Amino acid sequence: MDLQISGKTALVTGSTAGIGLAIAKTLAQEGAEVIINGRNQERVEAQVQQLSAELPGAKFRGVAADFSKVEEVNALLAALPEVDILVNNVGIFEPKEFTDIPDEDWFKFFEVNVMSGVRLSRHYFPKMLDKSWGRIIFVSSESALQIPTEMIHYGTTKTAQLSISRGLAELTTGTEVTVNTVLPGPTFSEGVGDFIGSMAARNNVSVEEMEKDFFKNARPTSIIKRFATTQEIANLVAYLVSPLASATNGAAIRVDGGVTKTIA
Repeated sequence: MDLQISGKTALVTGSTAGIGLAIAKTLAQEGAEVIINGRNQERVEAQVQQLSAELPGAKFRGVAADFSKVEEVNALLAALPEVDILVNNVGIFEPKEFTDIPDEDWFKFFEVNVMSGVRLSRHYFPKMLDKSWGRIIFVSSESALQIPTEMIHYGTTKTAQLSISRGLAELTTGTEVTVNTVLPGPTFSEGVGDFIGSMAARNNVSVEEMEKDFFKNARPTSIIKRFATTQEIANLVAYLVSPLASATNGAAIRVDGGVTKTIA
């Protein structure tokens, strides 16, 4: 299927690994010029080189920025004043008991997970409206709807993304700009792989056994009973940023393996 995004410019934050990398590769395969982003310039440049070798003819650029530092965000915006597609994917997570989460962690999670999308959208959104075309995606989580007790601060930031996305969508009336949120469920990204691997080592079991235990006890409502792949998330994002999804706006769309037990 031709997603009709050839020639579009897409910024995917947090795209040197995991879900962000899968989204970047998928958009590039559809003909978009993709800006790879990460905190470390060397890693960004290495990923651009690797992707360019993997996908000859695809267009990649790299811009490093640590989204916990406003000055680096401003530098990114100066280097990249305009994009057609913005995927707010960057995010951090860490399991921690609620009573052990200090104020500093709350602020850090809000700064990276929420304000990254706010700052970028505040810059790019008016330009999209001026052109009457653009796409903004917030990569949230099923944790936005079912707050995980082991990381309430993370879930809170994911819920905040839903509000921002819906509010921005309300401002697109009469244009071809859309703003949507994608809610992945448990996904086998690099970070989750490390998390499950460390849990398996601590419990002296295999990764496969740990995954079964995770879906039996931590996410028992999952229908697929496995981690989603990063490509499965990327497939949905690629569709939503395309002109084919022009009637989908202000939506929060799940790709969570059925974890969330609500109809609407």
